Amino acid sequence: MHLPEFILTFAKINYMNLVLNRKYKLPKYSIGKLYINGKYFCDTLEDTDRGLTAGMSLATINSLKKKGITAIPLGTYEITLNVYSPKFGARSQYAFCKGYLPRLLKVPGYEGVLIHIGNRPEDTEGCILVGKNTIKGMVTSSTDTFKRLYKELETATAKGEQIILTII
Repeated sequence: MHLPEFILTFAKINYMNLVLNRKYKLPKYSIGKLYINGKYFCDTLEDTDRGLTAGMSLATINSLKKKGITAIPLGTYEITLNVYSPKFGARSQYAFCKGYLPRLLKVPGYEGVLIHIGNRPEDTEGCILVGKNTIKGMVTSSTDTFKRLYKELETATAKGEQIILTII
Protein backbone atom coordinates (compact mmCIF):
# COMPACT_ATOMS: atom_id res chain seq x y z
CA MET A 1 0.00 0.00 0.00
CA HIS A 2 1.19 3.50 -0.76
CA LEU A 3 0.55 6.05 1.95
CA PRO A 4 -0.63 9.56 1.09
CA GLU A 5 2.17 12.05 0.48
CA PHE A 6 1.04 14.31 3.33
CA ILE A 7 1.66 11.44 5.76
CA LEU A 8 5.11 10.73 4.37
CA THR A 9 6.17 14.37 4.80
CA PHE A 10 6.54 13.69 8.54
CA ALA A 11 9.41 11.29 7.77
CA LYS A 12 12.17 13.81 8.44
CA ILE A 13 15.53 13.20 10.01
CA ASN A 14 14.34 14.31 13.49
CA TYR A 15 11.19 12.19 13.38
CA MET A 16 10.19 8.59 13.48
CA ASN A 17 6.87 8.57 11.66
CA LEU A 18 4.36 5.87 12.56
CA VAL A 19 1.07 5.57 10.72
CA LEU A 20 -1.73 3.34 11.94
CA ASN A 21 -4.22 2.78 9.13
CA ARG A 22 -7.45 1.33 10.54
CA LYS A 23 -8.43 -1.07 7.79
CA TYR A 24 -11.34 -3.00 9.30
CA LYS A 25 -13.74 -1.18 11.61
CA LEU A 26 -16.02 -3.84 13.01
CA PRO A 27 -18.69 -3.65 15.76
CA LYS A 28 -16.46 -5.16 18.50
CA TYR A 29 -12.93 -4.19 17.39
CA SER A 30 -10.75 -2.49 14.77
CA ILE A 31 -7.87 -4.07 12.86
CA GLY A 32 -5.16 -1.87 11.41
CA LYS A 33 -1.79 -1.83 9.74
CA LEU A 34 1.14 -0.06 11.40
CA TYR A 35 3.82 1.55 9.23
CA ILE A 36 7.17 2.94 10.34
CA ASN A 37 8.55 5.65 8.06
CA GLY A 38 6.30 4.42 5.25
CA LYS A 39 7.17 0.71 5.58
CA TYR A 40 4.68 -1.89 6.85
CA PHE A 41 5.69 -3.15 10.30
CA CYS A 42 2.79 -5.11 11.86
CA ASP A 43 -0.94 -5.42 12.39
CA THR A 44 -2.83 -3.75 15.23
CA LEU A 45 -5.92 -4.46 17.28
CA GLU A 46 -7.97 -1.74 18.95
CA ASP A 47 -11.40 -1.27 20.40
CA THR A 48 -14.40 -0.22 18.31
CA ASP A 49 -13.91 2.86 16.14
CA ARG A 50 -16.85 5.14 16.98
CA GLY A 51 -15.90 7.88 14.52
CA LEU A 52 -13.95 10.04 16.98
CA THR A 53 -11.41 12.54 15.67
CA ALA A 54 -8.89 14.64 17.56
CA GLY A 55 -10.54 17.77 16.14
CA MET A 56 -13.84 17.12 17.94
CA SER A 57 -14.72 18.97 21.11
CA LEU A 58 -14.08 17.15 24.36
CA ALA A 59 -17.84 17.19 25.01
CA THR A 60 -18.50 15.42 21.69
CA ILE A 61 -15.76 12.85 22.30
CA ASN A 62 -17.11 12.11 25.77
CA SER A 63 -20.67 11.75 24.46
CA LEU A 64 -19.65 9.20 21.80
CA LYS A 65 -17.03 7.33 23.82
CA LYS A 66 -17.88 4.15 25.72
CA LYS A 67 -15.30 3.71 28.47
CA GLY A 68 -12.90 0.82 27.93
CA ILE A 69 -14.38 -0.23 24.56
CA THR A 70 -13.74 2.72 22.24
CA ALA A 71 -10.70 3.28 20.04
CA ILE A 72 -8.93 6.59 20.48
CA PRO A 73 -9.71 9.45 18.09
CA LEU A 74 -8.14 9.60 14.64
CA GLY A 75 -5.34 12.14 14.76
CA THR A 76 -1.63 12.71 15.30
CA TYR A 77 0.05 12.06 18.63
CA GLU A 78 3.54 12.12 20.08
CA ILE A 79 4.80 8.91 21.70
CA THR A 80 7.14 8.83 24.68
CA LEU A 81 9.01 5.99 26.37
CA ASN A 82 9.63 8.08 29.50
CA VAL A 83 6.57 7.18 31.59
CA TYR A 84 6.39 4.10 33.79
CA SER A 85 3.12 2.16 33.47
CA PRO A 86 1.55 1.57 36.90
CA LYS A 87 -0.79 -1.03 35.37
CA PHE A 88 1.72 -3.08 33.38
CA GLY A 89 5.13 -2.05 34.74
CA ALA A 90 5.63 -4.93 37.17
CA ARG A 91 4.53 -7.65 34.73
CA SER A 92 7.30 -10.03 33.70
CA GLN A 93 6.78 -9.58 29.94
CA TYR A 94 7.77 -5.91 30.36
CA ALA A 95 10.91 -6.56 32.44
CA PHE A 96 13.11 -5.88 29.39
CA CYS A 97 11.84 -2.26 29.23
CA LYS A 98 11.52 -1.86 33.03
CA GLY A 99 7.80 -1.09 32.63
CA TYR A 100 8.28 1.97 30.42
CA LEU A 101 5.76 1.27 27.66
CA PRO A 102 5.13 3.50 24.62
CA ARG A 103 2.60 6.12 25.77
CA LEU A 104 0.59 8.42 23.50
CA LEU A 105 0.51 12.00 24.68
CA LYS A 106 -2.41 14.45 24.68
CA VAL A 107 -5.12 12.09 23.41
CA PRO A 108 -8.35 14.10 23.85
CA GLY A 109 -10.74 12.42 26.29
CA TYR A 110 -8.27 9.65 27.20
CA GLU A 111 -5.49 9.10 29.73
CA GLY A 112 -2.75 6.49 29.83
CA VAL A 113 -3.07 5.30 26.23
CA LEU A 114 -0.33 2.75 25.57
CA ILE A 115 0.93 0.44 22.90
CA HIS A 116 1.22 -2.94 24.58
CA ILE A 117 1.01 -6.72 24.40
CA GLY A 118 -2.37 -8.41 24.02
CA ASN A 119 -4.37 -10.64 21.74
CA ARG A 120 -8.10 -9.96 22.06
CA PRO A 121 -10.34 -6.88 22.04
CA GLU A 122 -10.84 -7.35 25.79
CA ASP A 123 -7.11 -6.69 26.25
CA THR A 124 -7.14 -3.19 24.73
CA GLU A 125 -9.25 -0.86 26.93
CA GLY A 126 -8.55 1.99 24.50
CA CYS A 127 -4.91 1.05 23.93
CA ILE A 128 -3.21 -0.28 20.80
CA LEU A 129 -2.15 -3.93 20.62
CA VAL A 130 0.47 -5.06 18.10
CA GLY A 131 0.98 -8.43 16.42
CA LYS A 132 -0.14 -10.43 13.41
CA ASN A 133 -3.80 -10.62 12.41
CA THR A 134 -3.75 -14.36 11.67
CA ILE A 135 -7.00 -15.12 13.52
CA LYS A 136 -10.19 -13.15 12.89
CA GLY A 137 -10.70 -10.54 15.60
CA MET A 138 -7.30 -11.10 17.22
CA VAL A 139 -3.59 -10.51 16.89
CA THR A 140 -1.03 -13.25 17.52
CA SER A 141 2.74 -13.06 18.16
CA SER A 142 2.06 -9.93 20.20
CA THR A 143 4.97 -10.28 22.63
CA ASP A 144 7.56 -10.74 19.88
CA THR A 145 6.05 -7.95 17.79
CA PHE A 146 5.95 -5.60 20.77
CA LYS A 147 9.61 -6.27 21.56
CA ARG A 148 10.61 -5.57 17.94
CA LEU A 149 8.58 -2.35 17.93
CA TYR A 150 10.01 -1.26 21.26
CA LYS A 151 13.53 -1.73 19.95
CA GLU A 152 12.71 0.51 16.97
CA LEU A 153 11.21 3.18 19.24
CA GLU A 154 14.10 2.96 21.69
CA THR A 155 16.62 3.41 18.86
CA ALA A 156 14.78 6.48 17.59
CA THR A 157 14.63 7.93 21.11
CA ALA A 158 18.37 7.34 21.59
CA LYS A 159 19.01 9.28 18.35
CA GLY A 160 16.95 12.18 19.70
CA GLU A 161 14.14 11.62 17.22
CA GLN A 162 10.61 12.64 18.10
CA ILE A 163 8.17 9.73 17.61
CA ILE A 164 4.93 10.72 15.91
CA LEU A 165 1.93 8.43 15.39
CA THR A 166 -0.82 9.37 12.96
CA ILE A 167 -4.00 7.30 13.07
CA ILE A 168 -6.03 7.34 9.86
